[in-house]
Amino acid sequence: MVASSWLSRLLSSSHSLQSFSVQISTRSLSSLSLWTLFLFSPLALADCECGYLSTVGDGVGNSQVDTSDPSIWRQTPSDSSNLALFTDLLETDFTRVYSSGNRYDVSKDTDWVPQAFNLTKERARGEWGEMFDVRNVFSYPPNKNRQSQPGEDEMKWGPKHWNSDDKATGLKLVVRSDVVDGMVPVAEVATRRLDFLYGSFRASMKISDIPGTCAAFFWYFNDTQEIDMEFLTREFNRENKTFPINLVLQSRESALAGHDASGTGESNFIHTNLPFDPTLDFHEYRIDYLPTRVIFYADGKPLATMAASRGAAVPTSQGHLILSHWSNGNPLWSGGPPKEDSALTVKYVKAYFNSSSETRQDDWRARCQDPKAKGAVCRIPDVVPGDKTAVDWYFKFQGNMTNNQTMSSEPEEDAAVRLGTAGRLAWIASVLAGFVIWVNVL
Repeated sequence: MVASSWLSRLLSSSHSLQSFSVQISTRSLSSLSLWTLFLFSPLALADCECGYLSTVGDGVGNSQVDTSDPSIWRQTPSDSSNLALFTDLLETDFTRVYSSGNRYDVSKDTDWVPQAFNLTKERARGEWGEMFDVRNVFSYPPNKNRQSQPGEDEMKWGPKHWNSDDKATGLKLVVRSDVVDGMVPVAEVATRRLDFLYGSFRASMKISDIPGTCAAFFWYFNDTQEIDMEFLTREFNRENKTFPINLVLQSRESALAGHDASGTGESNFIHTNLPFDPTLDFHEYRIDYLPTRVIFYADGKPLATMAASRGAAVPTSQGHLILSHWSNGNPLWSGGPPKEDSALTVKYVKAYFNSSSETRQDDWRARCQDPKAKGAVCRIPDVVPGDKTAVDWYFKFQGNMTNNQTMSSEPEEDAAVRLGTAGRLAWIASVLAGFVIWVNVL
């Protein structure tokens, strides 16, 4: 992952240090000494080289945190602390993503991939199947500078044909009201990266007020290791101000129960009410996945903690993040299909996590020499009740705070990892190659 294709080509084509021993005139020796000193002196480290520090649980929003506990400064978060250090990040601002081509392929511009697959009604466990269609995933409003593609005006779906009153800006995941070939057209996007092992995952979302869909933000490894925050719009009731959210850990027990975690007890399933109407505005929903507990939040306020010590099926594997909006007519879950097209709108996802990749772990150890050095660890700003200033904060927009990190909206060939240890070696190799040419000219 660290060494992308262009990097491999560069390293293989660059001169070795042996080839650096060429005939050099006396007048170039002093210059050679200066160049050698520059090239092989330790490179200055950027801010956040040792990672991103998150407050968790009851510590969220506490500006006075004790960082003296040595267990903080390791890649596996300690469950004895209200702090967790994460080495990697993925930040996506969906309000800045534009659609391209005649397919609204968000993966061209972010770290997310729209999904395309079908589920029969038997697989979907509903009255209807589910048709995951990339045309149901688009950015709104669409990019005004994007040129129309042939046949686009005839397309039924997409931002040009979004006639709903819902004009909230962000990524739209649309569930259609029409059933097609026995399936409800639905939407889903997933991260390209699959190496999220422990982390703090935050999504700003505005839920649809149209009954008959399930909106979900979740971490996923497989059907028995899954962490869900799910909203069933049929359950919302403005008259009595009840707006439930379902907090779920899928497990082997739930799989045996027909993938129904509600029958596995409160250790793995909690149905609780939100203190606000999630259909009126954007709110941040957050999952903290730690080694022996999972904590769920809404706008920084803990909703529930599921702990392995109390029987929770806390995952033990790496996984990835998914945003999904679907319906299959199951009266016990999603209900629907909706009577009109319905959209889940996502403003952002911010993920701070540790990677299961040995390459990423080795790179972190190489670049993090002193986690207590000034600027080596960066505190993650938290959205908390009554204070949403952190909503507009992104490390990637600050400059010099995301070296060695995956960056959204970069070209695919450059998006693997930004200037890590291998990146520095490639930079040195390229300068050496240029220097050899300069010396031969002397």
